[in-house]
Amino acid sequence: MSTKIGFDNEKYLKMQSEHIRQRIAQFGDKLYLEFGGKLFDDYHASRVLPGFKPDSKLQMLLQLKDDAEIVIVINSDDIEKNKVRGDLGITYDIDVIRLFNVFTKIGLYVSSVVLTRYDGQPTADAFQKRLEALGIKVYHHYSIKGYPSNLQYIISDEGYGRNDYIETTRKLVVITAPGPGSGKMATCLSQLYHEHKRGVDAGYAKFETFPIWNLPLRHPVNIAYEAATADLNDVNMIDPFHLEAYGETTVNYNRDVEIFPVLNAMFENILGESPYKSPTDMGVNMAGNCIVDDEAVCEAAKQEIIRRYYTGMCENRKGAISLEEVMKLELLMKQASVTPEDRKVVAPALEKEKETGGPAAAMELPDGTILTGRTSNLLGAVSALLLNALKHFAHIDDDILLMSPHVIEPIMELKVNHLGNNNPRMHTDETLLALSICANTDENAKKAMEQISKLRGCEVHSTVVLSAVDERIFKRLGINLTCEPKYEA
Repeated sequence: MSTKIGFDNEKYLKMQSEHIRQRIAQFGDKLYLEFGGKLFDDYHASRVLPGFKPDSKLQMLLQLKDDAEIVIVINSDDIEKNKVRGDLGITYDIDVIRLFNVFTKIGLYVSSVVLTRYDGQPTADAFQKRLEALGIKVYHHYSIKGYPSNLQYIISDEGYGRNDYIETTRKLVVITAPGPGSGKMATCLSQLYHEHKRGVDAGYAKFETFPIWNLPLRHPVNIAYEAATADLNDVNMIDPFHLEAYGETTVNYNRDVEIFPVLNAMFENILGESPYKSPTDMGVNMAGNCIVDDEAVCEAAKQEIIRRYYTGMCENRKGAISLEEVMKLELLMKQASVTPEDRKVVAPALEKEKETGGPAAAMELPDGTILTGRTSNLLGAVSALLLNALKHFAHIDDDILLMSPHVIEPIMELKVNHLGNNNPRMHTDETLLALSICANTDENAKKAMEQISKLRGCEVHSTVVLSAVDERIFKRLGINLTCEPKYEA
């Protein structure tokens, strides 16, 4: 597991905020800035660009906070489907409230939430009531027939004109969302239409970290983005408009290329001419200019592609995604010239399972050390693995028990005799709680507890699909987890 830094975060913060200021100045009264990807907690970016901080975009926005307001967008169908944000394990609607609280707490102004593709969905209505009870203003945007090709209808009172006009008061309006496919760009374009009718000079720009426009099309970082959005059928492609206008090869993705004629026609309607000759022109992303070690970034991105493949296999096993999506992830692995065996924790985990005859797990530490965990009467394999890792970091001998049987046995008895659990073994959350109790009286347990922060960024592979509880704990600990697509029972 490489811990080499491949990305200069400080350079990025400075360069990015300056570039956005320039773009605000390009337009008259107002700039609608679509924030693609995650504005906060961008763990995908921090995994594929080692050195990128998960809150980098937020820190950059704080430098512009006096001029900025935020509008959060959520697709009403995603509320209806209870769509879950993969990295945090929470639904999109819950994430909207989380984002609102995070932004507000650090001093950013959130003016409203927009429910896109609204069609009277009962869950969307219930969510609106919840937001309004919190004092958050809510707007509705609707599906438009023939979108994005029927320009005459889209740019009319029956198209964008039917959407609610979002009241905004600041020069920079950031449009963000809990995940992809939320309708951010359509929200921006709708607002341009409404602003024009009100005599306001408004512009549009896009801040999307991936794909990185000035990296090659098949660069591992760009392939990793395709793997991350396999469910959307996004495809990276050479920007044909940019190539024609400037003779330069840049990378964009299919949805932006498809929507560009709509945006161009809208600007021509509003300004008389379009300020942009290509989807690449619309972007303000400076990330590609801040990569300082391409080799480190390539290796990190390749590992992310393999992790996405394993996640896809498990989701298919659970019936959550189609086999076609898994096949797409296999194809992306081939394009990046990697195989599942290139994930260093896979072989040791499978070997341990073969050796012990039960589910097993392996962890790679930042220095490359590989540790394993096996299933026992008391502990599941990943619980044992966590304890082994904490012992390793604390320099505690392997044969020393960190937890007293006096603490473990009552927990097991409670699980089996009172809570009706067939599996008496302790999950990771129960293991960490038991360890924290033992830390009050046992010096070794205390030393082990002090090492927990060192688990962040470690790689783990389990030979069976883990419970939702264990998956959630690994996410909170910042451990990159993959599993074989099979169940213990």
